[in-house]
Amino acid sequence: MAKKGSVFGNLRQLDGYAKTLDDFRVKTTTGASVTLLSTLIILTLVCFELMAYTTPIWRPSLVVDQSRKEKMAINFNITFPHMPCHLLNVDIMDDTGEHSSGYSQDVTKVRLDLSGKEIELGETVKLGDNTKDVVKALGTQKECGSCYGAVSLREDGCCNTCQDVREAYVKAGWGMVNVNIIDQCIAEGWIDRVQKRSNEGCNVFGNLWVNKVRGNFHFAPGEAFQTSSMHIHDLKEFSDGAPDGHQFDLSHIIHKLKFGPDTHLTSEAISAATDPLAGTTKTAHQARVMYQYFLKIVSTKLEPMHDIPTFTNQFSVTENDIVMTETMSGLPGAFFNIDISPMQITYKESRKSFGSFLTSVLAIVGGVFTVAGLIDRVVYRAEKAYKKKLEMGKTL
Repeated sequence: MAKKGSVFGNLRQLDGYAKTLDDFRVKTTTGASVTLLSTLIILTLVCFELMAYTTPIWRPSLVVDQSRKEKMAINFNITFPHMPCHLLNVDIMDDTGEHSSGYSQDVTKVRLDLSGKEIELGETVKLGDNTKDVVKALGTQKECGSCYGAVSLREDGCCNTCQDVREAYVKAGWGMVNVNIIDQCIAEGWIDRVQKRSNEGCNVFGNLWVNKVRGNFHFAPGEAFQTSSMHIHDLKEFSDGAPDGHQFDLSHIIHKLKFGPDTHLTSEAISAATDPLAGTTKTAHQARVMYQYFLKIVSTKLEPMHDIPTFTNQFSVTENDIVMTETMSGLPGAFFNIDISPMQITYKESRKSFGSFLTSVLAIVGGVFTVAGLIDRVVYRAEKAYKKKLEMGKTL
């Protein structure tokens, strides 16, 4: 037993936390206050550390984009409160020379009244499908409708509706026909239909698939056609003195504009970068305004910890509004000019390790108690010195 006692006696010499006797411990009100305050601070800091530990962090890195040859999806939802749907066309152009006028695949427009409510009759129609609620007067007849010098886009070579004639003229690059002298347009009551829809708005939404190169897509009034190397919109039918007398009010609200698929993986900061134009409202105080958006698009890859990687795009935007005059070239509309960055940003989701969390908690507890102990000792000694001076009568 003696040997055992001597071993433990030697072991006690290694104690770095020597204790004082209870008889020499003095408990004070100041010490209790410091203890409570330090405990509150420790609990607060530990809660913050726990929140940081449980919240994932997206860490960015920059690499060269290897997906430049792929197609890019554009998801959009835009409302034109004072532009009828039959006026609007969406066109796509890029530097590869690929042009698409009157794009209608996966794109839908909804007719709205001036209060923004959907119109029940034919409220949802495809872009370019202007004959959904029109009787095709010549469609049931055996004779072939004339295309008035143009070449029909139909397999039978006939133009049995007003829209057939219009599309044939646009394809030929001749601009729009005078609907007042086209038998098909007169039979369908085209002018009356245009006049009835003059005080309407239009909500356009859907998806566009474009080449991942510099270019633009735009929403503009009038049928578009290509002549030589020029992209032209025929505004004659809707200029001053037109059937509906529309003044090209291109005021619009951008509800959504994203490049790439929607994803639930993005944080608030990344979501703001992938759809910075959401909620943008433009109000035209004059007729014939060209709204330009210059978009710098950067490919983005999201690598979550427990999910498959997702590819999307974020972009910055610069805006410019131009009031068109008779001497200026161009046309009213909303133009989105795209420029693709050669770089790709990769966001990798990460989280602090448990070891790092535990180290931080221990550092908080030890640091706060150490500082609190120093403060307590300083206050205790100051109180003792003050009381001693009181006893000696040396205070004022």
